[in-house]
Amino acid sequence: MGLTGSPAPAPADVVRRQYLASAAGDLEALRATLAPDVEWTEMAGFPLAGTYRTPTGVTSQVMERLGADWDDWTAHDDTYVTEGQNVVVLALYTATNKAAGKALNVRVAHHFTVRGGQIVRFEQFVDTAGVHAAMRP
Repeated sequence: MGLTGSPAPAPADVVRRQYLASAAGDLEALRATLAPDVEWTEMAGFPLAGTYRTPTGVTSQVMERLGADWDDWTAHDDTYVTEGQNVVVLALYTATNKAAGKALNVRVAHHFTVRGGQIVRFEQFVDTAGVHAAMRP
């Protein structure tokens, strides 16, 4: 059951809402997709590598920092693979690094675990060399 007593939405629908909120820059809507005890892990080698907790922690330490360093940071989600509570999304990151002025265009995979209509765990797999290349002048 979801928070309102109605059936919880399908895990892929919750993940899709997260991508739509992120693309729109709607951090409040994005936080609503995250469980209070969410664990959000950005891959080792990625500029924001580490594990972040709480919806506010995730948006302030990941999304807001990406917005500060990159113009038009977008994760273009194109393929969803679901099994129970697990959703793996293949996507493409695009952006322009503000300091270097270089475009980013790299493939990424995200693994989400969704319970009770909220994301409880996230893990990123990304071409970190491509990200760092876009950051070099």
